[in-house]
Amino acid sequence: MRIAIIGSGVSGSLAARLLSTQHQVAVFEANAWPGGHANTVDVDLAGETFPVDTGFMVYNERTYPNFCRLLELLKIPSQPSDMSFSVRCDKTGAEYQGGSLDGLFAQRSNSLRPAFWRMLWDIYRFNQRGTQAVASGELKDGRTVGEFLRTCGVGRRFVELYLVPMAAAIWSSSPMAILDFPADFMIGFFANHGLMQLRDRPQWRTIVGGSRNYVTALLQPLQNQVRLATPIAAVARSEHDVIVTPQNGPPERFEQVVFATHADQTLRLLADAAPAEREILKAFPYQPNAAVLHTDTRQLPSRRRAWASWNYRVSQGETRSAAVTYDLSRLQNHDSPTPILLTLNPAEDIDAARVLRTFSYHHPAYSRDSIAAQQRFGQISGQNRTHFCGAYWGYGFHEDGVNSALAVAQHFGIDLDACTAASMKEPSRIVVASP
Repeated sequence: MRIAIIGSGVSGSLAARLLSTQHQVAVFEANAWPGGHANTVDVDLAGETFPVDTGFMVYNERTYPNFCRLLELLKIPSQPSDMSFSVRCDKTGAEYQGGSLDGLFAQRSNSLRPAFWRMLWDIYRFNQRGTQAVASGELKDGRTVGEFLRTCGVGRRFVELYLVPMAAAIWSSSPMAILDFPADFMIGFFANHGLMQLRDRPQWRTIVGGSRNYVTALLQPLQNQVRLATPIAAVARSEHDVIVTPQNGPPERFEQVVFATHADQTLRLLADAAPAEREILKAFPYQPNAAVLHTDTRQLPSRRRAWASWNYRVSQGETRSAAVTYDLSRLQNHDSPTPILLTLNPAEDIDAARVLRTFSYHHPAYSRDSIAAQQRFGQISGQNRTHFCGAYWGYGFHEDGVNSALAVAQHFGIDLDACTAASMKEPSRIVVASP
């Protein structure tokens, strides 16, 4: 069969690789590079080049089993990463870093503040209560995070300086939306990823040379089948075929289509969306996030002891977006002369002379409706010559993107081991469309 795959993030690239072992595929990518959030760029400092990841950065072997299996099949090396987390509050001047005692009390006066000790006690209580609630299944009653917290008796400082910063940083979400997250979804994620235990946490890892290395290896066999800089205008389906129309090209006929784009993008592309498709895809709104790659260390906590890999900043006023600075040098083990930083939604201006690149990313903003829509995957995927994949069908991370691609491949009777199939003999050449 001829199958169109729209989008080349981890979901689209994996679906293309697997389906290409038995079918003829064409991958359409709107960007000038493949990979979606797996976006590695080179930074030149002091005569040396550092490949840094600006979207997908880290994973672990415990909660990313299928992604790890994929890396193993592709023979992609990785290395341990430091996943420390800090909070800087412009409202109160508080700073701490949770990776060590020295970081926790980077602001030495914290040791004398009863409110700080209360926050630490609340973290312990939340971890205990949350672990019990997940294990018992009591959170499946549909309550929100805010409703669950009221049963825990935690204080305001715990919410404002710990839970909201951590969750908003993880999901690149609006801080105001965190308390409305479904409790089973968010606290279940915390428990699954070892975030509510002090010991035996998973070791986070990063791909040597950047995530683009796995994308290149994954797409390597797809001879002339990946079309970059080729945004799609519309997709229309009939009983007999699927018509895919690029914005700058003639319509093309396929027998099946795989949407590996964000839910809202997919809905815009569907010229003939069925009621169920429209209802389900509309349940996944997205949060836009501006990302600035730079070397301005003023975005980090004022005390060096509080510097971490993930540095969340609580600004003076209400914010609609998470303000977090990733130390990419620390995360990816780069011995750079100055930290290479990526700030999501800067809380204050970054020195223009230190700005290297800017990006725009979009992340799913989950709600009760989103979680309910995930359960209806089978109502629309595999129906009407159409298949849907993307990280939004899970927690929104790389393992979820892999799992959604595997679900699509399974519909065609193909599993992950097909990645090793030597079905294509010529080297790959990725095509960039002419403007």
